[in-house]
Amino acid sequence: MLAFAPTPAEARASFVAALLCLPFFLMLRGLAGGETLRGLTADMIAYVCSWAGFALASLPLCEAMGRRALWPRLVAAWNWVNLVQYVVLGVLALPGVLGVSGIAMEALGLIAVGYALWLQWFTARAALGVNGLRAAAFVALDLAIAVFLSGLVVRLGVG
Repeated sequence: MLAFAPTPAEARASFVAALLCLPFFLMLRGLAGGETLRGLTADMIAYVCSWAGFALASLPLCEAMGRRALWPRLVAAWNWVNLVQYVVLGVLALPGVLGVSGIAMEALGLIAVGYALWLQWFTARAALGVNGLRAAAFVALDLAIAVFLSGLVVRLGVG
């Protein structure tokens, strides 16, 4: 966490991670199949809203926990950790491309999700110096945003 200064400039600069994650996002969406241009557009809008949404929604949570000064560090670390998550998801999806299916792919999916949740939790704990329960609130916030946006895309009939 010492690599991330708690400054707005550091937080802003970290959003380049969203651009670096985009090819992985598109690859994972492509593996799901059946994407229409409309669906892909909706997914891209949700992708952008999710990145920005977490950053904005986490600020009041940081303030409530008395960690407002460390919010830029959280945003920077969270953004770069997302790159790690996308790389891991991409690597764990490769066996499916090679024809592996069934319980092996389900196990890899569970491993990927478990690792992603743990990594987010660890990042919040380390970036803000909070306990595990408070760190879990940031993971829950991120999941709520993702589920809401995914549900919205599906409800609009484009996902």
